[in-house]
Amino acid sequence: MAGEFIPLFTASFVTFFVLIDALGVAPVFVSLTAHGPASYRRSMALKSVLVGTIIIFGFAFFGAWLLDQLHITIDAFRAAGGVLLFLIALDMVFEKRTERRETRAESVLAESDDIPGVLDDVSVFPLGIPMLAGPGSIATAMLFMSESASWVGKSAVLSAIAANMVICFIVFLMAGPLVRILGDSVAGAITRIFGVILAALSVQLLIDGIKGAFGL
Repeated sequence: MAGEFIPLFTASFVTFFVLIDALGVAPVFVSLTAHGPASYRRSMALKSVLVGTIIIFGFAFFGAWLLDQLHITIDAFRAAGGVLLFLIALDMVFEKRTERRETRAESVLAESDDIPGVLDDVSVFPLGIPMLAGPGSIATAMLFMSESASWVGKSAVLSAIAANMVICFIVFLMAGPLVRILGDSVAGAITRIFGVILAALSVQLLIDGIKGAFGL
């Protein structure tokens, strides 16, 4: 059991750690919650992580059923997921993903400024969706669960997702000091490294999908 659980947990954990990119989301969390007290920041941290977890778990459990209803094979989904993750990896390497996150944050802040004294609930959008539960993490959860034949494998994937969400919650609680310590240059370098790793994973998914679809 441990021989199956540990390798799959490790692979899933690394993949979701790169996709969710808690360190990359931290500056956005700080900018969205800076105008509120500590209790507000804690509340947004907890609610956004819960929203992201529920969404990813939902697709992890019911994604295979959805694919079956749409008559989509797992090999086609694997190849499509590889392409999607590769595009996300490119965004991370060239920092387009960070720019979009900052744009969303500025948009939400601009809307909240229209109503002085009111603290917006940013836990669902944009923090829960799409920053934590984005298309990449949702597609990967569906893919990993579909490829896991036993409940040991499925529990490894779910545990990896849960562990990453716990990390996100901790990072959000420490976001202010963490962003100051890392600085923009270090955070950008980490995001680029994660992007290169994700690019390699996405290419492997694409290759496996093509092999499976054509019986190579």
